[in-house]
Formats: sequence, structure tokens, C-alpha cells
Amino acid sequence: MSTQTAHREAPTAAPRRDGTGRRTAPRPSARRIRTGGLTSRVAVNAVLAVVAVYTLMPLTWLLIASTKSYRDLFATNPFSVGDFHLLTNLNALLAYNDGVFVRWMLNSLLYTVVASLLSTLISVACGYAFDKYAFPGREKWFGVVLVGVLIPSTVVQLPLYLMASELGLVNTYWAVLIPSLVNPFGVYLARVFSEGYVPGEVLEAARVDGAGEVRTFVTVALPMLAPGFVTIFLFTFTASWNNFYGALMMLNDDRLYPVNLGLFMWNQNVYQQPELYPMVIIGSLVAVVPLIVAFLCLQRFWRSGLTAGAVK
Repeated sequence: MSTQTAHREAPTAAPRRDGTGRRTAPRPSARRIRTGGLTSRVAVNAVLAVVAVYTLMPLTWLLIASTKSYRDLFATNPFSVGDFHLLTNLNALLAYNDGVFVRWMLNSLLYTVVASLLSTLISVACGYAFDKYAFPGREKWFGVVLVGVLIPSTVVQLPLYLMASELGLVNTYWAVLIPSLVNPFGVYLARVFSEGYVPGEVLEAARVDGAGEVRTFVTVALPMLAPGFVTIFLFTFTASWNNFYGALMMLNDDRLYPVNLGLFMWNQNVYQQPELYPMVIIGSLVAVVPLIVAFLCLQRFWRSGLTAGAVK
């Protein structure tokens, strides 16, 4: 009996059909998906790397330049390390003009910490009121707050100066502190945090137990708003620390200057006093330390505040 070899054709994938019997297009292969995903990740990582380099280059130059002497600043490559003079530069900075830089740092801490705490407390209270209380014209007043967010701070500096001049507050600490208490963006953020963090049922339960409105806010709502409070505080802290134009308008006495305005004045005089150039650089490095410390110490609350509402 003879045997015949049958050649079987390779099976072909039958076309898929949907519920109506129509043919559907085949799905893209897994290899194509993996290739597309890899390309996207490479592109995103490349963009992030460029942004990181662009952001870190000035800070890297500042760190390296702070360790150089006046001669090495101009005789060596900007990113090359010369003789280590960091401690010498720091001692010269702290001793110059009877330690005026230390006074500028203390002024900045006063303007920033006091103003930021009070401004954040006011913003949180206002945002809580806009969220939890119904009163006539609530949304219209909140619209006014949003308009305040859109107005650049430099636009209102001249009216603020004229008002401070009429009240006799120019060239005083109050001229910088009082305008820093108003923060429309903080009020907006506080309302968003209040909507996400403070359930109305909890407030009703506190009122049923006999708590007044102030006690309900302080003992019930404010602890729930702690992540939002820290987030608003950090935004306000950064804005107050970098408040240059307001201090420039309001202050004439160099003993009242914040650190950024003092360094600016030094930088304006480096051509007449070249010895100020290294002190401007090392002073700029010291001036960013409080911001870094604040963000590192409060980053746990800050990150949880920024992700509020992302996960129910």
C-alpha cells in the first residue's frame, strides 16, 4: 500500500468579526506597541534631561564659583574647580560692613516667616468660608478674588506705595509685611483644599455636639487642612522670600533690606568695588539655603497637598 504525504498549509488567522458580523481591523502587534512605548519613553526622558541640565547648570556654577578666589573667578574656566576658598569667602561675607549680610538674612526671615504664617492662616480661613458658608454674593466675591490672581503684583506696587506714604509707613518693616498678608491665589487654593479635605458631615457633627463656628474651624477643619496649609505656606514663603520689587519700592534704609535687595545693591556697585563680586556670589548661595531647607523639611505635607483629590 502506497503512502502519500499531504502538505498542510500553515493556518491563517481568521478575521475577527464584531457583534454585527462585520470584519474588524487586526490589532497592532505587541512588538509595534513595545517599540512605540520605548520611543515615547526615550523622547520624554530626553526632554526631562535637557530641562534638568538647564535648571541645574546655574546652581552648579554658583556652587563652583563660591569656592573660588577673586582671581580664579576670571582666570579659570567657569565650571573648573580652582583653589578652595569657600570658608574664606564666607568669613568675608559675614564680616563685611559690620555683618550687614546677617541683618539682611534676619530681615528676610522676619518678612517671610511672619508674613507667610499670617497670610496662610488668613487664606485658609477665607477659602474655608467661601466653601462651607452660603452668604449673599459669595460667588461674585470669589470672582473678585480670581481677578486678583490675574493681576501681576508689580502693577499694584505704586498704589501700595502711595497708600503707605499717606499712612507714614514707608521705610518701615510694616511697609513690606502688610501687603504680603493678601494672597488671592492662596484663597483659591484654600477653597479647593477645603472642598477635598473637609466633609460637611463632620462639621455638622461638631455643631451638634455644641461647638461654635470658630472652635469648629480651629479644632476640626484646620487639622484636616494641614497638608493644604503647608502647601500654601510654601508657595507664600517662596513668593515672600523673592519679593524684590515691593521692598525696592518701600525701603531706603539698607539696614531694613531683605537679602535679595541687599545683594542687588552690592551687584550694582561691583565695578566701583570689585571686592564685592565674590561676596555677591557666596551671598546668593547662602540666600537659597532657607528655601531648600523649608522644602526638604515640609516635602511630605507638600506632596500630599499637591495630590489632593487625585485619589478618592
